[in-house]
Amino acid sequence: MATDPESAAGASDGVDDPIAYFLDDQRYHGKSEQTLEAYERILRRFEAFIDERFGVDAVAGAQRRECMAWIHSLRGEFEPSTIATYASYLNRFYDYMTRVGAFDDNPMGLVMEELPESIDTNPTRRDISVPEMRSFVGGIAHPLERAVVVTLLKTGMRVGELCNLDLRDLHLETPELDLEWTTRVGLERRPSSLFVAAEPARGTTVNGEERTASNKRKRETVVPVDGELRRVLLEWLAIRPDAVSSARPLFLDTGESWGRRLEPSDVRYIVEKHARDHGWYRTGGGTQENVTPHYFRHFFTTHLRDRTGDRGIVQYLRGDVAGDVIDTYTHNWGDRVRETYLEHIYTVARRPVQ
Repeated sequence: MATDPESAAGASDGVDDPIAYFLDDQRYHGKSEQTLEAYERILRRFEAFIDERFGVDAVAGAQRRECMAWIHSLRGEFEPSTIATYASYLNRFYDYMTRVGAFDDNPMGLVMEELPESIDTNPTRRDISVPEMRSFVGGIAHPLERAVVVTLLKTGMRVGELCNLDLRDLHLETPELDLEWTTRVGLERRPSSLFVAAEPARGTTVNGEERTASNKRKRETVVPVDGELRRVLLEWLAIRPDAVSSARPLFLDTGESWGRRLEPSDVRYIVEKHARDHGWYRTGGGTQENVTPHYFRHFFTTHLRDRTGDRGIVQYLRGDVAGDVIDTYTHNWGDRVRETYLEHIYTVARRPVQ
């Protein structure tokens, strides 16, 4: 059941408990009970804080100042990465309630823009250099597993976003292969690129297939494909089985679920398996020690930002910015984003010297 914006706006005056209202909607959208419990715990904590500290008895009445004060109150009690998670949950709550018309605005919008400056979301993560990562990737022999890992490392996309990719989202010349497909309209004039959509959500049907994972981008993003990623993708496409789904997913299972779209759990298993073999994953190790698919997003952000010195382009590629900011990069994709990316992107899958 999806909430209609007009009906939500019309009923907003009668919403006695916005948090419960939000949780009900998320349940209809297919969120797990575990996720809903986490949302409720964090949102109720915020609700209690603004009531006690500022006398604001409803989350609808909170402003940027109250939100910032709450985040500040978490320092010293939680790790910076946990604080960033709490902030993202609160932002999603306000963003959703604003989009359906239940709230007038999102007081966390500006807070989230300032957050990277004040909170390092991964301050104690394992510090892995590009040569070390190159050694790690060199130990992955299977073309599918290699393509999955390299795609995550070179695009910064989330696991769900990678799983939701269809062949139409890839514009790549493949004269070496007897394989053809029609790319989506948004890629027609952008060769050697990947399109990461914003709309796929768990439980919704996109390109004729119901999705089991959600993309979390504010806007669609076009990510360049350099020569190295192209080679790795070609190696995978050369052995890629026929897809069960008419959506023609880019990444397919080659095991028990032969020909079916990879699930996020499959990707996590692939990464964990190789990270364990490399000494980068230990049961109970936590985010400070273990290398996971999300670590690859952190690796991409850190190394590309350091190399380019252009935080805006990195934010665009990650899908973290919206509105006129992302429009600037969208309109200048050919002469700014692509050129900057290709000039500075690191290599992680060089062929061994013969």
